[in-house]
Amino acid sequence: MLKWALQQERNLPWKQTKDPYKIWLSEIILQQTRVEQGMPYYIKFVEHYPTVLHLANASEDQVLKDWEGLGYYTRARNLHQTAKHIAYQLNGVFPSTHQGILALKGVGAYTAAAIASFAFQLPHAVLDGNVFRVLSRFFGIDTPIDSPIGKKIFEQLAQELLDPSQPDVYNQAIMDFGATWCMPKQPNCRSCPMRDHCVAHMTSSVAKYPVKEKKMVKRKRFFHYLMLHSEGQIMLEKRIEKDIWQGLYQFPLIEAPYLMQDTQQILNTDFWKTHFVEVSFKIHSVSKTFKQLLTHQQIFANFWDIHLSHFPQTLREKTLFATKTELNNFAFPKIIDCYFEEKALYLGFNS
Repeated sequence: MLKWALQQERNLPWKQTKDPYKIWLSEIILQQTRVEQGMPYYIKFVEHYPTVLHLANASEDQVLKDWEGLGYYTRARNLHQTAKHIAYQLNGVFPSTHQGILALKGVGAYTAAAIASFAFQLPHAVLDGNVFRVLSRFFGIDTPIDSPIGKKIFEQLAQELLDPSQPDVYNQAIMDFGATWCMPKQPNCRSCPMRDHCVAHMTSSVAKYPVKEKKMVKRKRFFHYLMLHSEGQIMLEKRIEKDIWQGLYQFPLIEAPYLMQDTQQILNTDFWKTHFVEVSFKIHSVSKTFKQLLTHQQIFANFWDIHLSHFPQTLREKTLFATKTELNNFAFPKIIDCYFEEKALYLGFNS
């Protein structure tokens, strides 16, 4: 693995530093994110927040806006809260022990091991999806990786294989190997330097590994966003509940057990009857259905373009107002950004 790494090393910006802050930043950004997608976000965050103090002093809205489009927004909120903890409670000094790193909010076993080895050369093995795949194929381990027994087996094996004299190099090598060589689909078995010792290759069962025991059933949710216009402004609200996209902005939302395409269906909802009985309105259009897949959920959304005589007083306390050009200042869920792109709302469009 180490010999392979000498010839195949990827030139990534976070691999050129030993600064634990920047390594932590990269690891949080790359959680459940491809390198190609995370790269511009890492560069942007380093430019906007060159030190942990800069990140700590930023507003949550600013951090979420810079994170917009990357998904899994809990990572961004944890990143911001942890930066404050390091800056104010730890006097700006990043923890230098595995236990101290693991205690940080938003840092799990994999991330702690990665930071500990990459920043401080501590002998802790990383175990991410790439490593699970490489080890399960090479050793032919068919114990499910998402089972308690499986996790213990792979944790012990990964630690036994770690080179304690250069844990950072080895950890990076096995992750890079899984990401660029021993890939989930179409792995480069033909040129693999370890093919003669790989159980999966020798038994023609590469596609079998890694084995998983749980099959996730995604919950379906149906959102109806009301784009309420009046006097050149659009009504917005902030998602404050403990739910997906907490802290992001959206249009007033009606969530229903199904998608509604008929105007009368919207008018019959409790939300509409509560707030719009005494308001004159005109529904200009309803969009096509937009979809977004999350880890545990499928979101289906329609956007209703509605012009009002005035904004109802009953909604004013929990909402805010913005012009079309001011919408650029807010962080929205990806599904709303997709709608913006299609309608060119940021530039202003004719309803």
